[in-house]
Amino acid sequence: MNPSTGIPGKVGRRRFLRICAAGAAGLALPAGAAFGDNKAQLHRWRGTALGAGAEINLSHEDAGEAQRLFGRIEAEIRRLEAIFSLYRPESELARLNSQGRLEAPSLELVELLGLCARVHAATEGAFDPTVQPLWVHYARQATEDGDTGFEAARRSTGFRHVSVDPGEIRYLRPGMAMTFNGIAQGYVTDRITSFLAANGCRDMVVDLGEIAAHGTPGEDLSPGAGWPVTLRPDPGHPDAEVQIRLNDAAVASSARLGTTFDQAGRRWHILDPRTGLPVNADLIAASVIAETAACADGLSTAALVCGEDGLTAALARFANARAFVLREDNSYKWLV
Repeated sequence: MNPSTGIPGKVGRRRFLRICAAGAAGLALPAGAAFGDNKAQLHRWRGTALGAGAEINLSHEDAGEAQRLFGRIEAEIRRLEAIFSLYRPESELARLNSQGRLEAPSLELVELLGLCARVHAATEGAFDPTVQPLWVHYARQATEDGDTGFEAARRSTGFRHVSVDPGEIRYLRPGMAMTFNGIAQGYVTDRITSFLAANGCRDMVVDLGEIAAHGTPGEDLSPGAGWPVTLRPDPGHPDAEVQIRLNDAAVASSARLGTTFDQAGRRWHILDPRTGLPVNADLIAASVIAETAACADGLSTAALVCGEDGLTAALARFANARAFVLREDNSYKWLV
C-alpha cells in the first residue's frame, strides 16, 4: 500500500464539504485517537480515486486489520477506475466511447447506467452522462478561434440514444460519448462503504470525491448523533454554510463557477444537456444529502440545471433526499 501524504491543496469543483471528525467544527481527530473508553481507534487512509484526493476515516479496534482493509480498498478503487475512467484508454468507458459499443460490460457499468437512467428521469433530462461531446466542444472553443461544431455536439447528446443490455451497450447515434464525472465518484464511494460494512465496520466516513458517513466518531448513540459536517456549497460564499450531523447518509455539492471553460469565467462547467448551453438558472450552488452517495452525486450534478423548482421535484422521488442551496440573490435555504 502506498497512500499519498495528503489531500491536494486545491479544492476541486465539487469538493466543498468540510469533514469534522471531532465535536468541534473544523477540528479533525488525529489518526490513532481513541474514543473514550472504547478500544476502537480512528484510522485514516489518504490517496486518490478517479483522479481526485480521497480520504477514509474508520473506527476499528484492530490497527492491523484496518490497514489490511485499506490495502484491499486501494485494489478495489483501481478495479473500478478500470471501468469508469474517462482518461484511461483501456477502461470500459473509454472503449465504449471510442468504438460506440461494448460487448460483455461489467455488472458495475450496467448497474451505474441503471442509476443514471433513474436520475435522468427524475430530473427530466437535466442529468445526462452523454453530455461529453458538448464538454469537448466548449473546451476546444476556449482554446481555438471560431464557434464550429456546436450543432454536431448537440445532436450527439441524449441518454435516450444509449442502448443498455447485460450483453452489450451501444450508442445509437454517431459521435456519442459519455462521462461519469457527475456520478461515478458517488458510486465508488458507495461500493467502498458497502465493502467496509460487509467487513464488520460500523463507524466510518468515506470521502472519495463525495462523502458517505455511517455511525458516529465516538460512543454517542443519542438521536441526531453522527459525524459533524459543515456544508458550504460555494467556497466563495462562506456565510452560506450550515453544520449538520451525517449518519447513514451521503452528501455531494456542485457550484456554478467551480470550473470555467474560459479565463474570463463567463462560461462555466454546468451545462444543460437539453439545450447544450451553459446554465443560467436561479441556483448558483447546492449540497444534496441522500441515502447513497451516487444519488447525492447525480442530483447535485443536475441541481443547478434544474433550478429550485425542478430540484425540489427531483428530490421528492428519492427517499430522505434534501438539499441546502444558494440562490442567485445570495440567499440560502433547505429544499426537501
